[in-house]
Amino acid sequence: MNQLDQLKQMTTVVADTGDIEAIAKFQPQDATTNPSLLLKAASLPAYQPLLEQACAWAKAQSDDAAQQVIDAADKLSVLIGLEILKVVPGRISTEVDARLSFDTAASVAKAEKLIALYNEAGISNDRILIKLASTWEGIKAAEMLEKQGINCNLTLLFSFAQAQACAEAGVYLISPFVGRILDWFKANTDKQEYAPLEDPGVVSVTEIYNYYKAKGYNTVVMGASFRNTGEVLALAGCDRLTISPQLMDELAASDAQVEQQLSSEQPATGQEPALTEQAFRWAMNQDAMATEKLAEGIRNFAVDQEKLERQLAELF
Repeated sequence: MNQLDQLKQMTTVVADTGDIEAIAKFQPQDATTNPSLLLKAASLPAYQPLLEQACAWAKAQSDDAAQQVIDAADKLSVLIGLEILKVVPGRISTEVDARLSFDTAASVAKAEKLIALYNEAGISNDRILIKLASTWEGIKAAEMLEKQGINCNLTLLFSFAQAQACAEAGVYLISPFVGRILDWFKANTDKQEYAPLEDPGVVSVTEIYNYYKAKGYNTVVMGASFRNTGEVLALAGCDRLTISPQLMDELAASDAQVEQQLSSEQPATGQEPALTEQAFRWAMNQDAMATEKLAEGIRNFAVDQEKLERQLAELF
């Protein structure tokens, strides 16, 4: 078996793309999108009818031009999600507008809107994950949504504090970012090369995974944002890994042995005080990498969301 097939025996593989052809090729269990991936997908010829459909739907919802663009963007994210759900047997992750990352109520409202659009198309909640940034406000929004039966995927997660808060909030799944942590260390320290098991992103996810298993948390750990196959293979055994088509290609092209690195068999540890908002914010303040990468990720997703909306506005 090639490395991708070996990996699938110990980890649920998720496609980190909005490209349906790539998803069909690699046959992952789930798929995840974000504003950057949607922007890329919107430029593909296969998706042009969906853009037109989203705009037509938005025109029927409102006479307000600004609201029409917002509605079209929401509808497009769901239409692309629906196409992906025809190919994957599991779930699609659809992201809440990054510009709402510091507004709990607005994040909840947007998530409910997206879920309603999926439900209207005949898709039940158990096939959808709502993606939210791992800000304190995003985590609190997820806590509220989970109580409604709306499962969430907390993204842009770079720190142990974010992971602890997500688990305590009962979040369904987290997406700790591996490659972006490595990027920060390369940019801010003298060290440029890391062995896979010493990669700071790999170390971070391993620590979170082991903590969750020791505490008995049910929150799924899905490593994300990989820069190379070494990072992917260093987390073999993680609950889930979301991998780009390029890296899946590389894994499929190799027949080298894959060794399981993570195991759910961890010695149990006792409960500790829940993380307060003050403690969370202090821990983030003390972690320059997590603070900078979270802020950068939100900014970049917001930029791509605005680009997508400009592209849609031209169709009205």
